[in-house]
This record gives sequence, C-alpha cells and structure tokens, in this order.
Amino acid sequence: MSTQHPDNVNIPFFAETPDMSGEDEVQEAYYAFSHLGCDEQMWDSEGKEVDDFVVKKLLSRYPHFFKQKRLGKDIFLTLRVPNPSIEKAEAKILVEALESIPRSADAAKLFYNDTFYPPIFEVILPMTTSAEELNRVYYFYKNFISGKQHQPIYRGDITVAEWVGSFFPETINVIPLIEDINTMLNADQIIISYLKDKPLKYLRVFLARSDPALNYSIISAVLANKVALKKLERVSEKLEVEIFPIIGAGSPPFRGNLTPYTVDKVLEEYSYVETFTIQSAFKYDNPIEDVIEATKKIKNFVRYPLKDFDENLALAFIEKACEEYQRIIGDLAPAINELASFIPRRRTRKLHIGLFSYARKLGKVKLPRAISFCGACYSIGLPPEIIGLSAFTKEELKDLKELYKNLEFDISCAMRYFNHKCLELLSKDLREAIIKSLSLINSLNLEVTFNLEHKEITDRIIRRLKTGTTTSLTDLIVEAAHLRKFLG
Repeated sequence: MSTQHPDNVNIPFFAETPDMSGEDEVQEAYYAFSHLGCDEQMWDSEGKEVDDFVVKKLLSRYPHFFKQKRLGKDIFLTLRVPNPSIEKAEAKILVEALESIPRSADAAKLFYNDTFYPPIFEVILPMTTSAEELNRVYYFYKNFISGKQHQPIYRGDITVAEWVGSFFPETINVIPLIEDINTMLNADQIIISYLKDKPLKYLRVFLARSDPALNYSIISAVLANKVALKKLERVSEKLEVEIFPIIGAGSPPFRGNLTPYTVDKVLEEYSYVETFTIQSAFKYDNPIEDVIEATKKIKNFVRYPLKDFDENLALAFIEKACEEYQRIIGDLAPAINELASFIPRRRTRKLHIGLFSYARKLGKVKLPRAISFCGACYSIGLPPEIIGLSAFTKEELKDLKELYKNLEFDISCAMRYFNHKCLELLSKDLREAIIKSLSLINSLNLEVTFNLEHKEITDRIIRRLKTGTTTSLTDLIVEAAHLRKFLG
C-alpha cells in the first residue's frame, strides 16, 4: 500500500512544489501503480485538503493503463477518513469523503461500461478505539448515503435513485486503524463486536507502528503489534473470518525500519501481516530499481502465523518500557518541539497548529507528529530508538531479543547516527538515562559503523541550539536527512 506519509527528503520528479498536494498526489497514485508496482494507494482525507475527484482524474488521464489494470479489481484506492469522535473540526469531511464513493463509481461505470467493481469500497478509520466508531461509519454510509436512493424526493414523488441515478456500492468495508497500545491489545474484542451483525467474509485491520512508538517507545510498539497480531490470528480462527492485518511501517527503525534494503527483516518480524505501507521516503529517497525490487518482494511474500511467544512477558516489558520512555520524554519534549518546527513539510496539511493541532498528546506533554519527532531527534544525534531502553537489565535484554527478533538489527541501524554531543543538550536525569541505554547497547556487542558525515552536520546543529542561533537549521536538517535516506 503506497501512502502519503511525508517522511521523504527528496521531492519526486513529478511534484510541482516541495509540499505535495492535489494534482501531485493524483499523479503519485498513478506512479505508485504503474511504475513502482504497488497494489493499493491510500487516499488521505485526514488533516489536509483532498481531491474527491481522484478516480475520474485517474481514469481520464491514464486510460490505457486503467483499461489494463482495473481500479477496484486489480489495483485499489482506499480512503483514509477523519474520525469524528476525535477530530471534531474535520467531522463533516468524513461525510464529504463517503459521498464521493458513489460518484467515483459513476465515473468508473462510464469508463468500464459496467458496475461489477466499484473503484472505492473500503475506508480506513484512524484512531479507532471501539466497535461503535466503526459501526457509525458503516451504517452511516449504508443508511444515509447509499440508503437514501430509495427515498422519495418528497411524498408521492420519484425516489432519489430515479432522479439522480443509483448509489453504488450499497455498503462499504471499514478498516480500523488502531494507534494506541491499550486499544491494540484489545483489538480482538473490538473485531468480535464489530463482526457480530455483519455477513463479512473478511476484515482488514490496520495496526499503526509510528504513533505507538511516539507515545510508548519503540519496544512497546513492536511488542504491542506482535501481541495484537497473535490475538487477531486467534479471533480469525474462532469466527472463521479471514483477518488481513496491515502494518504502517516507515523507514526509520523507530517507525518500522521498512526500507528497500530491510524488507526481509521486516517480513520476518511481522510474518502474519498481509499488507505493508510503502511510505514516501521508501518511494523517493532510494534508487527506483531498488524500490521496484523491494515492492515485488513484499507482493510475493506469503504470510504465515507468528511463532508462539510469552505474551505475558511481552505485556510486562511493554509496561516497563513505556513507563521509562514517558518519564524521559516529558523532559525532552520542549527541546524536540522547538526543533521540530524547523523540519520541512512534504505535504500540504491544514489545521496544523494551535487549537486544531495534529500533534499527539502524551498526558500533559504535547509532542509533534511522529515524523517531525523522529526527524528532530535524529537531527541532534539522539536516535529515539534508544529512549526507554534504560528500563531494562542486561538479563532482561536476552528475553527481549526472543520477543523482538530485530532488536539488535534495529538498534545498530539507529546507532549509526548517534552523536555523543547530544548529551550536552540534556538535563542530568536525561543524560544518566541515555548513558545507561548506551551501556546496555554496548553489552549487545553490536557492529556499528558511525556515519561521520552525519555526525559533523549534527555537531553544527547542536552548536546552533546551544547558542540560540537558528540560521540555516532547516538546511542542515535536510542535509543530514539526505544521508539517512529519510526525513523522520
């Protein structure tokens, strides 16, 4: 699944501006399908202006391709919509996005001359915490969008369908995007509740990887994902309904470590996952031939159940890592928020500051979005992967490696960009926690090749922060990001 996550350093060749939007994203969808070989494009209505005529534009601009690859059958466009329970200011955008689904089907009917396959039939609901939230989207579409076609315009008059045409599809699939750990660990119960009154043969469940790391630590995120996957496997067997998990993995280890060169590792860690997100850094910060090859590898992967593991121990480690991470991040947040303001945007998003902020809140601590947070940490040579590791002992690390297979690999990838001078920016308590994490990392005997070019750039960023000089900060941040092959 190609997504619009703005974690890329390089601007794609077809983009008209550095902050991609509108027409750029229509072309991006075609590029992901036709050149990169992606099966699916997420079309994001959450937090930014969105083009509701994307299906009509794709079919009219690239008719030869879409005659060969049918939208809704061979390749897929999946809407990510706002969650009205959380995003009050964007609630009606959900209605607009759902209203666009039958209109897109009309465009496809004219193009393909049939109604066999609606071009859009699934939507992703972010920040899902209950079956009720999923049901509201499912039944709102069924009752108030497609359902209104059977209503008369007024008493005794023709129906809406007779007036403006039928509404197709009659129902849609709602994909829960689960972003917090408590809900993730309760995913099976949410799915059982949601499925009880629906004759669905399958359900896709989207597990976030970035926001759980942002709020709870990389260790908590990885373990929670894996516990959730085991629960989804069991509920699939119990209900005899296919569950197809999606995981939202980005390029930094903190956000999933999914790059063209780490695909095998990620597939092994999350072997029960059916769909992996190909985010912007993956697509645009690596040679295209490597991107295409890695995409093929993901498409050819046949998922299999995770090996059984001690889920109770995983839960204990989640709690342990989370407590330490949140203790540390509270002190670090002000500096990270300041630096995050210099991270360049790569997508045009609206309502991004102040009352309508899309920042993530951790208790009373306010954090930037995961990409900006990650970019800010790396820009001072403090990979966020090591924050929270200080909660563990050397003995516990041995057990942790059994649960989190790629722990050593992920830490070694992150440590390439560590700069000891970052300690000069930290309080005494923070320094002690990071030093303890470094001691534990040394006990792993990792082979780490430090990126000296990156260190030199982060040295300069650190000097500017210590003297309160913000000149050229964004340029330096981007220069360092080029070396990493991801912005954040």
